Parts: sequence; structure tokens; C-alpha cells
Amino acid sequence: MTTFIKKLAAPLFAVALLSAAAPLVLPVPAQASEVKYIVNKQAITSYDIDRRAAFLKLQKRSPGEAGSDMVDQVLRSQEIARIKVNVTDAQLDDSYKRFAESNKLTPAQMDEILNKAGVTKAHFREYMRVQMGWGQVLGMRARSEGRMSEQDVVQRMMKEGRKPSATEYLLQQVIFVVPAAERGSMLGKRKREADAMRARFNGCDSTRSFAKGLIDVTVRDLGRVLEPELPSEWSDQIKSTKAGGATGVKETARGVEFIGVCSQREVSNDRVARMVFGAEDASKNEGGEALSKKYTEELHKRGQIVKR
Repeated sequence: MTTFIKKLAAPLFAVALLSAAAPLVLPVPAQASEVKYIVNKQAITSYDIDRRAAFLKLQKRSPGEAGSDMVDQVLRSQEIARIKVNVTDAQLDDSYKRFAESNKLTPAQMDEILNKAGVTKAHFREYMRVQMGWGQVLGMRARSEGRMSEQDVVQRMMKEGRKPSATEYLLQQVIFVVPAAERGSMLGKRKREADAMRARFNGCDSTRSFAKGLIDVTVRDLGRVLEPELPSEWSDQIKSTKAGGATGVKETARGVEFIGVCSQREVSNDRVARMVFGAEDASKNEGGEALSKKYTEELHKRGQIVKR
């Protein structure tokens, strides 16, 4: 969950306390909505803006910002898709549940509060999906912009009197493919198959022999990956998995999968130093807000935005 999402906890909890007395705000029927903006051929309707205005009220922000806020969200969503960052339904469900729990609510109570406030669960979940994806995009951008020259790295190591190290993982990805059209009927079965294979996993050398008798199972050697390069959705599980073991099974856009940790070792060289220093510098940028603003302004300049 992003820092910005966490900042919503206090106002939403206040709404929760008052929810019993709050009047029910009925959403505007979708067919009554009008197109207000077209962002790179994608429409933003009055219905979308009304939901965002209600949401901004919960954040103690001006509802008058709803139109521009939705334009920013659509631009970011399009950039997330262009870069091929994927936030799965399972990740979104988990974040939604954790956010509700942080406000001492069940997901069902959270649904009710959002609906009564005129926000709707669907609108808030889409907001969360974009925030989660945008956080990954910003991380990629920060690492790209934070690349240091070899001379910069040497000078910084001399100045700070240290040579950073990082864990390097040799990884293997096991995917139990589930076609999109069959996801509803097959996902549970494939997850059980993946769990069974993961339970037998005892190192990367035998993975392909285990997979031979299984249908639509792909084994990919991911090679050596440094800790700062680990994908955010797998990072915690990989770091807590011992060499020769495997992460838990996760639902993804491809189906269900897990990551095998073939081996791991500590590495200290100029490439590691460059990555560690870059990650440290990126983390000093408060929530990435400055980078987010700069990046979003670039998307505005490149995009085609028509106000109706």
C-alpha cells in the first residue's frame, strides 16, 4: 500500500464512526452520465467525477479538484499499462482487506461506508490499483534516474568509507498457466497443483523433471538477481525463503506461480554499490511525491486531453 493510501485512514475511520447516522447517497445511474474529458481516447464521465468528488471529501480535499484528479489517474493508469506493470486481483484484495483492518473495519463494513459516502467500492478499488501500480512505476523511474557513473560510485565509497554489499539470488519461476477464459473454473484446481509441486520442491535441479507430467506448466530460469532488483510483489517472500526452497504460491495474470530460490550469496562490487546508493537516494525522496509530480506533468505534456 502506498503512503498516500495510508494517509486516508484517519478520515475514513471518522466516517466509520458516523456511518450509522450517515444518509445513504445513491449513485448516479451510469446511463445518465456525460463525457467530461477524453484522455488519449479514454473517456472520463460525470459519474466518475462525482465518485471522485465524494472521495475527496473523505480526504478533506476540495471536491472541485475531482476532474483534474481523475485526469491524473487515467494518465497514470495508461502509463502503468504501457510499461506492463501488473497489479493482480489477489494483490488488490489483500491491500483492500489490510486497509479496512487498519481502520478497525471488516471489508464488508468498508464497502458499506464507501457506498454510503457516494464513493463506491469499485471506484476506491480502482484508485488503489492505480496507486499500487504507480508506486512500482515510480520505483523503476527512480532507479533509472539514480544511476551513477563509475567515478561517482568510487568517490562516494571513499567519502562514506564503505563498500555496500547485497544478496544475489539465483531464481527459477514456475508458472501453472490458466487461460483468461477459464480462470473462474480452473484457478482453484491449478492452485492445488501448484501447492503440491511446491511442497515437493527441494532445489532447482529437479524442477523440470517434476513438471514433465503436468499440463501447461512453464519453468523459467530467471538468472541472478540482486536484492534491490527483486520485483516488489515477490521481494518479501524471496528474502524470507532459504536457498533450495520456494516461495508461497501466488495468483497472477498468467495463472498461479511460485519462485524457487536456487542459491544466494553476498556480493560486493561497483554494480552493487551503484544500485544500493541509488536505492538509498530514492528512499530519501518523501514518498516519491516530487518525482510523481514531475512524471505526471510529463504525461500531461505528451498526452491528448480534451475537456468537453
